[in-house]
Amino acid sequence: MTHADTIVTNGRVLTMDDTMPRAEAVALAAGCILAVGGADEIAALAGAATEVIDAGGGSVLPGFVESHLHLFTGGAELNHLHLDGCDSEPGLRRLLGDYAARRPDLPLVVGQGPDYGLFAGVVPRLLLDDIVADRPVALMAHDHHTVWANSAALRAAGVLHGRQTPDGHEVVMGADGLATGELLEPEAYGPVLALSGYFRSMLGLSTGREPDPAPDAEQRASDLADLARGLAHANAAGITSLVNMDGNFYTLDLLEELRRRGDLTARVRVPFHFLPEMEMADLDAATEMTGRWQDDWLCSGFVKMFMDGVIDSGTAFMKHDYPDRPGWRAHGRFEADRFARIATEIDRRGLQIAVHSIGDAATERVLDGYAAARRANGDSGLRHRVEHIELIDPADIPRLSDLGLIASMQPAHAPGCCGVPHEPTLTKIGRPRWNDAFAWRRIADSGAALALASDWPVSDISVLRGIHAAVTREAWCDDVPNQRLTLDEALRGYTIGGAHAEHSEAKKGSLSPGKLADLVILDRDIEAVDPAEIEHMRVRRTICGGRTVFTAA
Repeated sequence: MTHADTIVTNGRVLTMDDTMPRAEAVALAAGCILAVGGADEIAALAGAATEVIDAGGGSVLPGFVESHLHLFTGGAELNHLHLDGCDSEPGLRRLLGDYAARRPDLPLVVGQGPDYGLFAGVVPRLLLDDIVADRPVALMAHDHHTVWANSAALRAAGVLHGRQTPDGHEVVMGADGLATGELLEPEAYGPVLALSGYFRSMLGLSTGREPDPAPDAEQRASDLADLARGLAHANAAGITSLVNMDGNFYTLDLLEELRRRGDLTARVRVPFHFLPEMEMADLDAATEMTGRWQDDWLCSGFVKMFMDGVIDSGTAFMKHDYPDRPGWRAHGRFEADRFARIATEIDRRGLQIAVHSIGDAATERVLDGYAAARRANGDSGLRHRVEHIELIDPADIPRLSDLGLIASMQPAHAPGCCGVPHEPTLTKIGRPRWNDAFAWRRIADSGAALALASDWPVSDISVLRGIHAAVTREAWCDDVPNQRLTLDEALRGYTIGGAHAEHSEAKKGSLSPGKLADLVILDRDIEAVDPAEIEHMRVRRTICGGRTVFTAA
């Protein structure tokens, strides 16, 4: 008889396997699930060396699949000034001034997540100059699509007098002929962030290219530490698999080094990032990535693209004018015909596609491109993805399931959830369109496959906070239906749904014999607690590949 390496018992086991939805204990051996069942039958698999873990009556679930995050950037940002919830000028002055004084060593003072409203009606450069004038400062918006910089940063980066940028990226200029300090999208803010090593962590997101010049040994060690810090942060949230939504060879190379050291504590998927200025031949890099990295721990196999920006900065591509900016709808970063050709070629290569698409016009263009790929190549079964879907034309909702797509959405992004303010988002969407915004319930009811995520570091990585947001979200007004999900839908979105989205449901996403030994143990029974309490629950232990990678203190 095969003895278990580890047994998890005395838990409320939610398997996400419809053939046995609930159990009392789980046995693990050789990095896989040996058995799932009653406490007595699992106890019979114990040997002299078996580790027995008492779940203390808490929920035992498949390890969470984080379907959309930015690991390298998030790990780097854990060391920055965090301004989440900072929505007043006095608060900004105190926090930024104190942090800059404590860190005289920094070539660039970086803050994360100030409220957009802080810079409404002011020249950001001048406000920041009044707080810190003698050193470069850059504040990154929570959505990572806008940076606000002071004069020292703009001058050092060579953008104080403007910069030519691709369509959809902008150094906002003032009436005085100087940059206001508002930098929209990576090609605008990239030169500022390049003043520090932080920008290396963002290359997979901003350019998809490699660091040039190549990092020296000290810089590489710093980058490895950032990734390891990000992995530990994910493990603490119960995450055992994550889909990184930006990528280059450098990121994969660093992760490979962590694996060689035994420090890869979650399964990571990394794409090739295809930008509008690239050519079809650049997709050869995506094919090479897929050939070099394709196993249970580290793999590629997909291409990430951006069709638009975000609502709050007015860069999400809309079908109707922004209510606060008549005549402005933004635009798609790829023309319709070109996107269709690119999607068709990626699909032909057997690679999955994931496209950031927030506005309703952006999503329509993405769906049209996927439909063109299907007409040209037939149904590839690749389960192409639409990321975010914050505003959608009701006519496009059925197309998600009709085309066999993945609706990849982030519960923590909705206004009113996880501390996200209602404004300026609701005003920019416009009252007549609220029913079509963050329409999780309608999309789920359409039969579309859901994968849920945080988009960390845009939002808190906590899966429990994401589940809480998904099941407790309040309607914005009486005549807009509530879009919340059920607890089962939310749990599936972070487990078997996430595995399905990355074509790995045969190996993970549920607690079934033969699958990978990835589990999370919670401190309480998630089905028994009041839904309002879910965000206050804690991860007690995270197990990946049969190895404990996080234990709560």
